[in-house]
Amino acid sequence: MPMFPGCGDGARLALGGAPLGNLFQAVPEAQAQAVLAAALADGCRSFDTAPHYGNGLSEHRFGQALRALPRAVFCLSTKVGRVLAPDARAPRAQHGYVQVLPFVQRWDYSGAGTRRSVEDSLQRLGLARLDMAYVHDCDAATHGEAAPRVLAQVLDETLPTLRALQREGLVGAVGLGVNDVRICLDVLARADLDCLLLAGRYSLIDHAALDELLPLCAARGVRIALGGVFNSGILATGVGGGAEPRFDYARAPQAWVARTAAVERVCAAHGVPLRAAALQFPLAHPAVDIVVAGAQSVAQWRDSRAMLAHPIPAAFWQALRDERLLPPQAPTP
Repeated sequence: MPMFPGCGDGARLALGGAPLGNLFQAVPEAQAQAVLAAALADGCRSFDTAPHYGNGLSEHRFGQALRALPRAVFCLSTKVGRVLAPDARAPRAQHGYVQVLPFVQRWDYSGAGTRRSVEDSLQRLGLARLDMAYVHDCDAATHGEAAPRVLAQVLDETLPTLRALQREGLVGAVGLGVNDVRICLDVLARADLDCLLLAGRYSLIDHAALDELLPLCAARGVRIALGGVFNSGILATGVGGGAEPRFDYARAPQAWVARTAAVERVCAAHGVPLRAAALQFPLAHPAVDIVVAGAQSVAQWRDSRAMLAHPIPAAFWQALRDERLLPPQAPTP
């Protein structure tokens, strides 16, 4: 059974909160609220945010839009692992976000830090419970030499505290919010999870989760919300325009540019928008409940809605297989 409700018309689409935390560029408050209002008007019922997104800005904005609604009509997730401390001298640009709120972040996966993070998020949101709480960015690429210590703390403190908060009714499902396959496998080898928010590792061009993680999740009943379906930009913009393609929040390496260009050629031959293929491909896997797409404007949100519904012929997916751009074992719509 799906854990994440989709839109009223059955579209398996959630609104992600990073862009509304001013990722890379500022979004005026009225524009942010218009995006949230458009998503709600379209029947969107799943929303994801995090303290990291603009140092709490995204959570404030989501709370403003959602808190007046009956609590049962929407599903909201946020994350733990970073605690915000007020600082009047904090830079206005931090971690890729601009015009952020006057706080600084510190890593804290301790039991006390986890409880504080959840309670702080609920204060910013103006709500009394979360539907999902994800442990955020606990992977080796993020923490380097400290990664073994972080993993041990996640297993010994973070997850047990989230389970306690679950029993108290402050948190629903418990999972990880990461863009790394290895950390998911390492945690699942030693603990039970309800869900994952996996960003970027099962997309039209990146199939890192396909062979081991997705089958494991399907077998264990761990439901997946899939973020980063555009790999932070390259699958939304393509590589043929004037904008510098981004992959995983940075300039795209040439190998990913070349792979995307090859996919774009197949798209052009079959009249399929790249964005449509990127949104629809991962939903064919039985472990994936929903895709999470961010939007900085109403037009971007509506484009995601339209691309998710765009007809794609079976010959397109077969052509990707023929060009060895999709693995033979990857399910397609």
